[in-house]
Amino acid sequence: MMDIHTQTEIYLREAGYETWNWADSGTEATCFENQSVVGFIHEFDSAQQLITEWQSREKKVLERHALALRSASDKAWNVYSVFLTGDQSQELRRPIEKLEENFTLTRKIARQGIVTVEDVENALMTLAPIRARPILESGDLEDRVRARSKSIRREALDGFLGSASPSEIFELLRGKS
Repeated sequence: MMDIHTQTEIYLREAGYETWNWADSGTEATCFENQSVVGFIHEFDSAQQLITEWQSREKKVLERHALALRSASDKAWNVYSVFLTGDQSQELRRPIEKLEENFTLTRKIARQGIVTVEDVENALMTLAPIRARPILESGDLEDRVRARSKSIRREALDGFLGSASPSEIFELLRGKS
């Protein structure tokens, strides 16, 4: 079985967060923070345990970190409680999903069936910066530039793709040779 705790820390660190562990009287959480977000990840042994204990765990962590959260100014508006379990329960699927609609105290992410690294990534995706992976067709770069630059005078484009200086390209764009 995958270690949810370790994988969430890896994912969050790669997304630019600082992480640390916190434990007190049977309550454990992985804390995370960046310039604009702070949060706490709670792992549960079962979906039933998640439903039964999420509120008490959230409250306990927030009480312990209340002073730091109050002094966090704008960041205090971006506090997340993340509730994860590897267990899968069809009966509790909807109640777990509905937790995310509860904005009392913190924003929430609640997921069950976390068994792969991809599941962790999907659950925490809203906390990561947007990543775009442009798909570039193989082929000649010059052909792509020419195809996308039809409104630029041919002489100026030839100069840009050739060895013309910036001042020469400027003059070609203005229409002078």
